[in-house]
Amino acid sequence: MYSIGEVAKLLNVSTHTLRFYEKEKIITPERTVRGDRRYSEYHVQWLRFVIKLKETKMPLAQIQEYASLFLQGDQTTHKRLKLLKNHQDHVKNQVQVLMEIDDMLRKKISAYEEYLRNQDFN
Repeated sequence: MYSIGEVAKLLNVSTHTLRFYEKEKIITPERTVRGDRRYSEYHVQWLRFVIKLKETKMPLAQIQEYASLFLQGDQTTHKRLKLLKNHQDHVKNQVQVLMEIDDMLRKKISAYEEYLRNQDFN
């Protein structure tokens, strides 16, 4: 079991972020008798997934919906699958856009390098 500080350090997020995720019902850590938050390895893996969803621009409302559906049990599997497939489509679109931007940058950089090589000869 991990403390909130340990999880924050492990995942490179703030304790504020972890408390926010708890407030938004994205995660529910266990509590000690004193009320301290305790996170299991399962919580850490779930938070890693949540962080990746955030990094790929999944809206918080969709993450909350996914978390809520998960807690409702196996009868929501189809809904969770649909939500993740929709997000995967979004991620694939992001990848395509980034590849196009990378190609544009590569061409622009190449043009500048060629220009500078020609300047060196003058």
